[in-house]
Amino acid sequence: MKVALIGGTGYVGSYICDELILNDHTPRLLVRKGSESKVVDPDKCDIIQGDIFDKSSIRKLVKGTDVVIYLVAVIREFPKDGITNDKLQFRGSETVAKIASELGVKRFLLMSALGATADIDASNYQKAKHLSEQVVKNTDLDWTIIRPSSLFGDPRGNGRPEFCKALKEDMLELIPGFPKSLPFPAPSFFKGLIPFNSGQFDFSMIHVKDVAQIIVKLILDDEMIRKTVELGGGKDYSWNEIIKKIAEVSNKKVIMLPAPILVVLTAAFFLDWWSRFPVTRDQLKDLIKGSTCNSEDIFKKYEIDPIPFNNKNLSYLAS
Repeated sequence: MKVALIGGTGYVGSYICDELILNDHTPRLLVRKGSESKVVDPDKCDIIQGDIFDKSSIRKLVKGTDVVIYLVAVIREFPKDGITNDKLQFRGSETVAKIASELGVKRFLLMSALGATADIDASNYQKAKHLSEQVVKNTDLDWTIIRPSSLFGDPRGNGRPEFCKALKEDMLELIPGFPKSLPFPAPSFFKGLIPFNSGQFDFSMIHVKDVAQIIVKLILDDEMIRKTVELGGGKDYSWNEIIKKIAEVSNKKVIMLPAPILVVLTAAFFLDWWSRFPVTRDQLKDLIKGSTCNSEDIFKKYEIDPIPFNNKNLSYLAS
């Protein structure tokens, strides 16, 4: 099968390419000029040069394919540069879904996010993911929506963002030259004024290879058409446990210090426009809610054993 990937040079997309090739499918990628080096195994991929704002290149990408997978996500917004969740996630998915429908490419997979919602206090990220879901659901496409929790796994360079690596670099390595012999003070966030159960919000950490494998299996599974699939790993981990695990693998000492989320949100209000500020208000909103689900049934259905969140599978953080 020929599979059109929008976001195929990104973190999840690169692993989906691997899995498609392994299963004798042909990935067709939309690649921006200058991003050719991000394509994994280019000799086995069809490459269409263009971007999400160019409808003609999207038509060229989708035409003649059997499946479309939309993976675009914005980790951090920079509105002045036109990088927003509304523009790239919501409007982009709307455009691609419409073109797929016009060209008669019925099978459409959308990678959303666990917790996608239209709630007034939701992050722009979650609101845009929710709107994308509604757009796809209101088409004649044979859609499946995938809602993963927090992912981990080697980003394999090229500036691809990854949850654990970002936490290591933006938190544990925030202060250059900090003595390795001393424990680094990492924030253990809590709501309200009393640090009761600080850092005890949980995440169903799931390996990116598991997500890629499940997405490729969903392509041919007619039972999953017009359904939403929530994906999380085999075990939940608290924020404190995740930070301590990252520190351990990175050979760093860490001490968790209670941090009122309201204070950090206030700081982000004034500073998250600055790219070097480690976290945005949107990211904090999603973080403090946690992200958990039970995906035991889907792993059983496809006979996949979840890759555990352990030192061996986090070894890419040691470098």
